Amino acid sequence: MIKIYNTDLKTNKTELTDKIQKGCWINMVNPSEKEIKRVCEEVKIEEAFIRYPLDYEEQARIDQEDDAVLFVIDVPLIEYDNENKIYTTMPLGMIVVRDDFFITVCLKKSKVIESFEAGIIKNMYTYKKTRFILQILYYNASHFLNLLKQLNKETEIAESVLQKSMRNKELLKLLSLEKGLVYFTTSLRSNEAVMERTLRGKIVKMYEEDEDILEDAIVENKQALEMSKVYQDILNGTMEAYGSIISNNLNSVMKYLTSVTIILSLPTMIGSFWGMNVSLPFADNPWAFGILIVLSIIISLVVAIFLRKKDMF
Repeated sequence: MIKIYNTDLKTNKTELTDKIQKGCWINMVNPSEKEIKRVCEEVKIEEAFIRYPLDYEEQARIDQEDDAVLFVIDVPLIEYDNENKIYTTMPLGMIVVRDDFFITVCLKKSKVIESFEAGIIKNMYTYKKTRFILQILYYNASHFLNLLKQLNKETEIAESVLQKSMRNKELLKLLSLEKGLVYFTTSLRSNEAVMERTLRGKIVKMYEEDEDILEDAIVENKQALEMSKVYQDILNGTMEAYGSIISNNLNSVMKYLTSVTIILSLPTMIGSFWGMNVSLPFADNPWAFGILIVLSIIISLVVAIFLRKKDMF
């Protein structure tokens, strides 16, 4: 899918258009082969620049070739599997072609890009390509922060449920959230490297105001990274604690069952002795059955009291 936006130089209004022209923004979401070829032919860039961000495993980086500069960053993404939320990331490519075109490429729709498409972001102009990139970097870091807060709330809910009942569903939920935090931490670290290189290397022409936006984006990204690390450490500790609790509960159940087995085996053993075809005490006593029952109960009670004192029952 391709959408083309252009900001009018007189009114500064950004609107959809069908024509690729100088100063426009071309947003590509999982484009077809035909769409890739069309864009490459009209803006005169290599197809590889568009295909790189379409690889789910593509790392965040900056690539320069001829008159085009490719920025690849990771953006947060929420996917659903059987109504379960999965926090993950995907590559987003931003391509500056000379001073003429700005292209964004990704596999799926991103909330960050959708915010720009909806006109929510102020002072967004398609012809200010450097400013556009820096705004995306800033709002991407902010989106990471929002999702991290949301993820933390889900963690707290799962923990509160686990305190009442150890269910596999909640444990698997925590495991999924922990996996999401790993993705977020790795992606934020990679994005930080891209922004630091942009600030130091002067990859694109920046004015003083642009540098301020980039510095704010770096600060926001660092905050998200620190938050992600903290949440990850907390969740790791929580998972280890619940693992120890589950192991301890299993040991308690095994001790209880072992004690019950010992106590129940005593009457069986006594009954087995008097079931032998040999001369035994009380063999001729008319009260032999009652005596054996009482004897079994007394021995079982003594053993039960002993095991109780040893914290086995």
